[in-house]
Amino acid sequence: QVQLVESGGGLVQAGASLRLSCAASGRTFSNYAMGWFRQAPGKAREFVAAIGWTAGSTYYADSVKGQFTMSRDNAKNTAYLQINTLKPEDTAVYYCAVSFRSPVPTVASAYYYWGQGTQVTVSS
Repeated sequence: QVQLVESGGGLVQAGASLRLSCAASGRTFSNYAMGWFRQAPGKAREFVAAIGWTAGSTYYADSVKGQFTMSRDNAKNTAYLQINTLKPEDTAVYYCAVSFRSPVPTVASAYYYWGQGTQVTVSS
């Protein structure tokens, strides 16, 4: 079993930055992709970013390119999502997830383990 715990969310003003973290624990494994998704109130969960095991493959939703940066530290089993210049429309619960599929997937159905999410609220 794998547990994913997100942290770093909060209430911020527009224009601020946040760094979300996702720590994986439990079963020891390697060569997995990690992804970030978000779900705003009344909307479907949407893909935000994903990264491969070697971090050489990183993918972003068009809506967040240039604003979000995903990275990972395999020694710490942790992924990060740096969000700059936050906007009210970035308000959502942010989830991280793990996938064993290759190439790095960008759809939620390809991810097997999920965290509980961290709330990001951006005020205008």
